[in-house]
Amino acid sequence: MNIVLAGFGGQGVLFAGKVIAHAGLLEGREVSWLPSYGPEMRGGTANCSVCLSDEAVGCPLVLHPDLLIAMNRPSLEKFAADTAPGGVIVYDSALAAAAPVPGEGVRLAPVAAAPMAETEGLGGLANMILLGRALAETGFAALDMVEAAIRKCIPPKKQHLAEPNLRALHLGMSV
Repeated sequence: MNIVLAGFGGQGVLFAGKVIAHAGLLEGREVSWLPSYGPEMRGGTANCSVCLSDEAVGCPLVLHPDLLIAMNRPSLEKFAADTAPGGVIVYDSALAAAAPVPGEGVRLAPVAAAPMAETEGLGGLANMILLGRALAETGFAALDMVEAAIRKCIPPKKQHLAEPNLRALHLGMSV
């Protein structure tokens, strides 16, 4: 499965991509994770390509994702048209003014993730809500592997953030 995650720096795009990659590693799959971000980092653009495969990954750059997770309108506009036929676009509908016109056989999965995170006391975790929706839509990994990956990707000094991240993941799976 080829995945692109994109948004503004500081939205947790790279972290969510790292969680997907770690979940793939925990499942014993071949994995690549390729981050890309502007020099501004926070507030600039950020995206990453993640490949999960049962065979060696030949190219870490994803040009036609099976799954696109877009956290803002510019990212949606930039990557939506390249989504592969049969792919899924999960996006934050609160930050994207209009739904993209999907390509042939591409499914849209809009979620008002940012306001949902605020309402549920999970400010800053819209990325995990979208990740949960993506997991529900595609089954890119087993739920227990994604949960373990979240715990693994959070630094030891910040493990108190594991439970809110897991809550946000489950919230996204249920919408």
